[in-house]
Amino acid sequence: MARHEFQPGRLVAGFFLTLTGVVYAGDAGDAWDTPWFVVIPLVTAGLCLAAAAGTLSHEIRRRRRRALLARETQGSRADEQIPGR
Repeated sequence: MARHEFQPGRLVAGFFLTLTGVVYAGDAGDAWDTPWFVVIPLVTAGLCLAAAAGTLSHEIRRRRRRALLARETQGSRADEQIPGR
């Protein structure tokens, strides 16, 4: 299986949408009674948390990439300054 980036925003969104499906499945199976408007706060909270997690992970990846590029650039500059190489 090909490796890919871990995306916590999608994980959070998937969890909340699955939770919403379980709530309605329980209502359909007569396990409990769920009002129709319960889906609104569940989905809204899930999407807001997913956006926050996605934004945070994007910023972390961007800062790591910049730091790595800065280290590589400094290393190549040091090699250029050594005479005889």
